[in-house]
Amino acid sequence: MLHRREAEPAQPRPARQGPPFWLAVPALAFFGLFALLPLGGVAVLSFMEWDGLGTPRWAGAEIWLDTLADPATRAALWRTVVFVVVSFLFQAPVALLLGVFTAGRQRYRAAFAVLYFLPLLFSSAAIGIVFRSLLDPNFGLSRAFSPGTLSTNWLGDPDLALYAVIFVVGWAFVPFHALLYQAGVRQIPASLYEAATLDGAGRWQQFRYVTLPQLRYTIVTSSTLMLVGSLTYFDLVFVLTGGGPGDATRILPLDMYLTGFRSYQMGPASVIAVLLVAIGLALSLFLSRVSGSGRMQSQQAGAA
Repeated sequence: MLHRREAEPAQPRPARQGPPFWLAVPALAFFGLFALLPLGGVAVLSFMEWDGLGTPRWAGAEIWLDTLADPATRAALWRTVVFVVVSFLFQAPVALLLGVFTAGRQRYRAAFAVLYFLPLLFSSAAIGIVFRSLLDPNFGLSRAFSPGTLSTNWLGDPDLALYAVIFVVGWAFVPFHALLYQAGVRQIPASLYEAATLDGAGRWQQFRYVTLPQLRYTIVTSSTLMLVGSLTYFDLVFVLTGGGPGDATRILPLDMYLTGFRSYQMGPASVIAVLLVAIGLALSLFLSRVSGSGRMQSQQAGAA
């Protein structure tokens, strides 16, 4: 006699992981209203001729072609590339070393951290005014110390001005990235260093084989903020040099402002703005893809 097989009970669906989508709706609405909508307006304006007062006139892709072919825009783009690369090469190692140093529990390191993190409390305009006075060859540091290297007109020499601005930007923003590294180092389990010490590892070996691998995702985050953030520096450069001497420090963010609000060419200025957004997004996505930050997992698993 054939027995009918009893129907197997339906398997319950796995519980959905993470918070519900509706919790993100207010943030998405805020982002769309104050970020995506203005960005769309700028994208449309990049195809128009407008002086900021009259009626915008549709010009099509001609503005894009003229702006991208403009030697001044190309020169500003090249200066921006130099600015981003040199700024990163200067800020990244200094911030990493300072963050690792200030992560120690000694009192003198804590005092040093408090003093060095003070630039985070100052506005970019205040920092620019102070350094413009300090680097002035007539009444700056050259008057306080013996003449020599300090008497160089750092902000007035076309060959040195961009690198002087990069130094000031580094002084202002290295503490922020050092704070990220300090927090990352303090999250590393002490057992890893104890095991490395038992294996005979010195300070350099511990830094290379324990600290750096554990700071991988912190390095990715800091590098992304550092590189993409270098595309947005305007206020500090504007206060320090205004783009001068000549056009020696006229990077793309400043070029966008001067084109739009000094030359009253809102179309080309919008082209530069869209170009900056595109470069920033491409750079961020490239770093995320190369570093594998989209597959981040805890590096402390099994460390207890």
